[in-house]
Amino acid sequence: MKDTATPFLEPALPPGAVKRSGYLTRLIASRGFQSWAARFPLTRRLVKSEGEAMFDLVAGFCYSQILQAFVRLNMPQLLLERDMTAEALAVKTDVPQPRMEVLLSAATSLQLIKRRKSGRFALTTRGAALAGVPGLAGMIDHHEVLYLDLADPVAFFRGEVETELAEFWPYVFGAGGATDPQIAATYSQLMADSQVLVAEDTLATVDLSKHQRILDVGGGTGAFLAAVGAAQPALRMTLFDLPTVAPAAATRFEKAGMADRVQIKPGSFRDDPLPRGADLISLVRVLYDHADDTIIALLKSVYDALPEGGTILISEPMTGGAKPQRAGDAYFALYCMAMRTGTARSQTQIAQLLAQAGFAQIQTPRARRPFITSVVMGVRQS
Repeated sequence: MKDTATPFLEPALPPGAVKRSGYLTRLIASRGFQSWAARFPLTRRLVKSEGEAMFDLVAGFCYSQILQAFVRLNMPQLLLERDMTAEALAVKTDVPQPRMEVLLSAATSLQLIKRRKSGRFALTTRGAALAGVPGLAGMIDHHEVLYLDLADPVAFFRGEVETELAEFWPYVFGAGGATDPQIAATYSQLMADSQVLVAEDTLATVDLSKHQRILDVGGGTGAFLAAVGAAQPALRMTLFDLPTVAPAAATRFEKAGMADRVQIKPGSFRDDPLPRGADLISLVRVLYDHADDTIIALLKSVYDALPEGGTILISEPMTGGAKPQRAGDAYFALYCMAMRTGTARSQTQIAQLLAQAGFAQIQTPRARRPFITSVVMGVRQS
């Protein structure tokens, strides 16, 4: 098994490389070079491509607002039912037709919809995902809070913004923030909806057939365990989370016909010992909600709760580490920062935390879709 706990070391650059790199950067940044490169046949395609990419970065906020308006006006569902004209959509959404036509053109440019020869608009495969992918529309809808937190990005990165996003996720600051049933219901529904894809990718990455019982810590209303139970009919299951979500979890397992296979143990991993008896303990989208000291304490509790040879399974969106990637480093890292207590980590960083907690045989399998989740596993040894 691959142990990735070794710190990453940057390769040494050859003599003169830094100087040459600096010269090329200054050359490319010069207006004269840009004008020449835009005319020269061998470089103008690259200049065009880079220019379009830069424009997309500049216009990205407008794109996200078009997407949010598209979702909030319920247009994916409306167009899923039938193709519609601009006039019909304007009436249905109470948007003036001239402005609706601007929105439709914008959504067409983002490949969310397409205009048929009849003049009616229809969903593309990308737009259909907004109607069919669990939790996607809800995640887009709640981004208004994140956008407010990022209104002054310089102040945000300086740590001068009292972000509001943490108020949306009541569990981040412990059980005390999750006593309001309405807030807990909002949190739990969004987590449960988006957990479907996380469970799908996690189960495609790991083999759970050798395990007897799984304990899912921080499992919410049981969306992940329900997927595990469907994939592994012989596996016994225990869910451990705050008392507020226990009734919804019980309802889920009852409807899935799994009530006799699942034990629900209410509690907080911050304050209560973890239940014993599982040879597999999962932490699904738990670590990135919390700071290192909380995570180290949790991992040690997991280690103590596992038998010799027991496995820990961590699944959540992660950064790219030494090779930054957009989903983890340009989205989830900022999202976690706005939550005030969390932090997005790479597979290597999580592997190091596991090693610090005593785990061995640490594995970091390649993710199917890193923008949904990545996985790290470890084993307790004597």
